[in-house]
Amino acid sequence: MQTVQSVTTARPPLRDEQTARMRKYLISMGIRTACFVGAAIATGWLRWVLVAGAVFLPLFAVIIANAVKPRALNVSTTAQPQRPGRHLGG
Repeated sequence: MQTVQSVTTARPPLRDEQTARMRKYLISMGIRTACFVGAAIATGWLRWVLVAGAVFLPLFAVIIANAVKPRALNVSTTAQPQRPGRHLGG
């Protein structure tokens, strides 16, 4: 019996995946910029929290942006491939 790849296990288009990852990264970098601006304005403990956010956020932004959804491995169906009614050469 031959196994057939299920269409639902197909990968999303690379362009869509890259767009989503870029969007996550840009949002994280926007938050980092806000942390820098906030650290320049704030005082006391809040300033240091914002500085820490600005320093450590790029590490997490890269990890989040590079995270790829796990893909199903060896997902197949037991449906038999249908033999075409007509074929060339036979």
